[in-house]
Amino acid sequence: MKKRVVITGHGLICPIGNSVEESFSNALKGKNGIDFIKSFDTEQWKVKIGGEIKDLDYEKFIDKKSIKRQGFSILFQSVSS
Repeated sequence: MKKRVVITGHGLICPIGNSVEESFSNALKGKNGIDFIKSFDTEQWKVKIGGEIKDLDYEKFIDKKSIKRQGFSILFQSVSS
């Protein structure tokens, strides 16, 4: 039996861009998404650098009320699924 796959769209959210176009453009420019972590205090951690998602407008994906209730990891899972 043959299995078929249908691609209905594409998207990308990563440390060098919040869309396919922006990420691709920044990759071609050699932009690095690794930087000092700014979204939380890293004083108690050995690692101070990472690849963070920057300037993402969560309201494009999730209602404002839910954003206030959710932690960062849950928000990102909601956006990426």
